[in-house]
Formats: sequence, structure tokens, C-alpha cells
Amino acid sequence: MAASGSQNGIQHLLAAEQEAQHIVNTARTAKQNRLKQAKEEAERDIADFRAQVEAEFQKKVSESSGDSGANMKRLEKETDEKISHLKEEASRVSPDVVSMLLSHVTSVKN
Repeated sequence: MAASGSQNGIQHLLAAEQEAQHIVNTARTAKQNRLKQAKEEAERDIADFRAQVEAEFQKKVSESSGDSGANMKRLEKETDEKISHLKEEASRVSPDVVSMLLSHVTSVKN
């Protein structure tokens, strides 16, 4: 009887080992599935974040490019005003400069 009792004990151990292996395999599969799901969620989150950042960047680019057009017009206007002012000043002092140059060129000093 001792042999059949030990045989029963071995059978129980083998059954317990198989059950434990089944539990480990189930847990391993669940872990792999969860890791796969987490990776997919992370990729979606990254894609959403990238799209959001790209949209903000494009918005800023479009805002700044609109400003650059306005800045370009403002700078052209300021430049034209400065050129006009310089031409007026040059025409105002031109007779005086010409007469001063002529007086220095035509005078003889010993």
C-alpha cells in the first residue's frame, strides 16, 4: 500500500506541476497581450501628440508668415520715406555744396 500511496502522491505532484505550468503560460500570454496593447496605446498617444505639435507649429508658421508680409510692406514704406527725405535734404543743400566747392577750387592760396 505504501507503493500505491507514493504513486498517488507522485500523480498529485505531476497534476499540480501541470496546473502550475498552465497558470504560468496563461500569465505569460496575458503579459504579452498587455505589452502589445500598451505599445499600441503608446504609439497612438505619440501619433496624437505629434499631430498636435505639428498643428501648433503650422499655426505659428502661418501666423509669422502673415506678419512677415506686413513687416515687408512696413519696411518698404519706411525705406521709401527715408530715401525721399535724403533726396529732399540733398537737393536743399546741393547749391551750397556746389558754391563751396567752386570757391575752394577757384581760389589760389600761396
